[in-house]
Parts: sequence; structure tokens; C-alpha cells
Amino acid sequence: MTDAGEVPRAGRRGRPGFDQETVLRRAIALFNQQGYDATSIGDLAKDLGLTKSAIYHHVDSKEDLLAAALDEALDGLNRAIEVALAAPEGTSAAVRLRTTVEESVRILAAHQPAVTLLLRVRGNSEVEQAALQRRRAIDERLATLVQEAVDEGALRDDIPPDLISRLLFGTVNSLVEWYRPDGTIEPDSLARLVASLAFDGLTAASRTAGQPGQGEGQVLREVAAVRPGRAASGAATPSQPG
Repeated sequence: MTDAGEVPRAGRRGRPGFDQETVLRRAIALFNQQGYDATSIGDLAKDLGLTKSAIYHHVDSKEDLLAAALDEALDGLNRAIEVALAAPEGTSAAVRLRTTVEESVRILAAHQPAVTLLLRVRGNSEVEQAALQRRRAIDERLATLVQEAVDEGALRDDIPPDLISRLLFGTVNSLVEWYRPDGTIEPDSLARLVASLAFDGLTAASRTAGQPGQGEGQVLREVAAVRPGRAASGAATPSQPG
């Protein structure tokens, strides 16, 4: 995965007018609307105005479509962690964790349908079981980041790190239920808002006139420096929802 909005995927060459990417997008939409088990290749063919045989020109099976969708989401979430871990030497655990949260929000915004599908799988097939295994590995990496931030004294030590991780990334995952990419909040602003809520809290004492609170400005600059292609200076404060 090259960025939050791009997921390179090798596959069959599609027929003119309906490439494989279009078929995958419509399949993900139907899986989310109807449920994976309740959606057939015939349903997908009808939705696209194609014959079932035309669908099989693009993919070998419905399971292949599910696997591609889940890989899209999982590759993105892994990428969020890798961005944080690739931070310059000496970057604090707190900055790495905050970077991971922000990147996870951006990934979710860019790949919301695929992430939504991932959050709904229950291990009913080998494809789903493999996805859940990958997701557990991601959860373990996230819990490690939280533990490191606790160990360096950046986070409270009176709450179990695994519970912090569940609450923190549970908040990120909940965005699939209400966030709309065509709404008034841009993904970058949403990422900063979620991170600010999680790490800085809701109390007015932590902010003055909409500006970063004491120490927050430096953290925001460090987080901005970690992101690929982002300037290290002058982190902007989140824009307000319009």
C-alpha cells in the first residue's frame, strides 16, 4: 500500500467498461448491504448489468472478492503502524502511538467500505479466519505501542494497556457507523480531532482559544514530521466541523 488512498492490487485484466476494480467496489457495497453470505455472484451480475459468466471473467469466485476486500483493509491498517514505526530514531512512543491513531483514521476514511466489511467478519470461512488472524496480529502490535507509551510515562499506568488499546482503537473503528466521506469533515481534520480527543481530552483547560495546549503543539509537530511527505514545521490545529 503506497498511501491511505491507494492500494495496489494485481489481478485479472477486466473487460472493457467494467474493470476488476469496479467489480470489487460493487461487490464490497453489496456484501455490506446484504451480508456476504446472502449475496451471490448472480446478485453482483444483476447489479452491474452483466451475466454471471462475465463476472467470472474478472474473478474466480465470490471468496476471491471477499479476500481482496479484507486484504485491502488489513494492508491499510498495517500501513498505519508501519508509518509510525518508521519514525526517526528517538521519536517517543507517545508520538508513534498518536501517529498510528491518526493514520488509522485516514485509512478508515479512504477505505471505509472495506474496513466496514472487515469489522463484520466472524470467521465463518477460511478466508474470514485468515483475516481475523491478521487482525489479531495487528491488535497485538497496537497493544505493544500502547505498552511502550505507558512504560515511558506518557500514558496513565492505572489502566491496563490492553484496555487502553481496545478503547482507543474501538473509537477509531466506530467511525464506520457515522462518518461520511462526502460530509463536512475532511479526513486529515477528523484524524487530528480523534487523536486530540483521545490524548488531550475534552476539558477546556487543555486548550486556549482553539490553540494547542501546553506541550500539545510540540507533539503535533512531531506527529506531522513522522507522516511521509509532511513538513516537520507548523502543525495546523483541527478545523471545526462545518
